[in-house]
Amino acid sequence: MPEVPARPIPRGVGLALIAGIAVLFASNHVAARLAFDHGTSVVTAVLVRSAVTALAVAVLLRATGTSWSLASPTRRQAVIIGLVLSVQSVCLYASVARIPVALALLTFNSFPVVLALLSWATGGERPTRRTAIAMPVILSGLVLALDVPGVLSSGGRSLEDPARFAAGVGFGLAASLAFGTALLLTTRWMGAVDGRVRTLWSMGVVSAVALAGGLAIDGFAWPADTPGWTGLALLTVLYGTAFTSLFVVLPRLGAVNSAPAMNLEPIASMALAWLLLGQRIGWVQVAGGVLVVGAIVWTSLGPKPAPRGG
Repeated sequence: MPEVPARPIPRGVGLALIAGIAVLFASNHVAARLAFDHGTSVVTAVLVRSAVTALAVAVLLRATGTSWSLASPTRRQAVIIGLVLSVQSVCLYASVARIPVALALLTFNSFPVVLALLSWATGGERPTRRTAIAMPVILSGLVLALDVPGVLSSGGRSLEDPARFAAGVGFGLAASLAFGTALLLTTRWMGAVDGRVRTLWSMGVVSAVALAGGLAIDGFAWPADTPGWTGLALLTVLYGTAFTSLFVVLPRLGAVNSAPAMNLEPIASMALAWLLLGQRIGWVQVAGGVLVVGAIVWTSLGPKPAPRGG
């Protein structure tokens, strides 16, 4: 398949699209928690969402006459990215299953910092000064928005038990490292490949890994009731839409300097919990959300990223 670089997306438009994708990802994780609370296992959720996404993209590619074949070197790179995403998928859902969704996403959304450090350390895209300043501001805002001090001072009542909480945070950090690595490799290796083709290969590999792992450990468990099936269906649709959109937009914008916009994901999850579950949001949390959004807007108004090696 000829690999023709896609035209870049205007930065403001791209950041707005990524913010919308963050909301889709947040909705996916709220739906995932619903599925987990009603009998679905992590491996089952990963397999279903990945396999359905891969199948839907394959049908779309066939309908549009687009080839999904890749040259041998690129094919190997796609498999590597898929393996890294398999780790990310399992770890993030394992985190969501153990601790509150907002806390899991707070931990996971350290990935822009991980991505920036990995990119810089490997001689790739360097974050702009604004992005470097915005990252700790965004993380600080997330701490306030998700009321982490309040949760930690609650005596563990909302965390069920310390060991479960520690495991959830550990899985979230592992997912952050894996996702930052996957974004870096995608931008470096597959920026010229159609985003739908990238999605098909990545989700195909994740599906294969989830199927093999689930069979090996007898880890499949299906929803026990209607709410569980509803959660599984919603997480599949939302994740497939968000993941495909992300892979289309990100290489055309630049991973390092657009990734902070993904920090809207835990804010969106908090808002969804307020809208759907009636949870109240305190003024400190509102202030944290304003800080996050303000930092993202400030970053988007800055100069374009420095050229590679510049």
